[in-house]
Amino acid sequence: MKLFIVASLRECQEDVIDIFKKANIRMYSTLGVTGSKDNNGIDISEDWFASGDAKFDSLVQFSFTSNENASQGMEIVKAYNESKDSKFPIRAFILAVENSSH
Repeated sequence: MKLFIVASLRECQEDVIDIFKKANIRMYSTLGVTGSKDNNGIDISEDWFASGDAKFDSLVQFSFTSNENASQGMEIVKAYNESKDSKFPIRAFILAVENSSH
């Protein structure tokens, strides 16, 4: 089992939902988050959140799913990001679930 996590701007929510569907991930949770970062001189294209006092309305969507579905989701996210020219690409992570009560 894997934990598949996707972080994106709220404006990409429908695209992320479509990614989950294409990866056969039918059950997931969504958390609203506000991303911010203190000004530290990092190039905005190299970091998730902008430098300065800007704040961004973002979402984190996640699901406990099979290895296959998580891998497929990751490949779909990579293809999505390659097709877009965005300073805020969708970020995806796969974490191993070592143990579960379910």
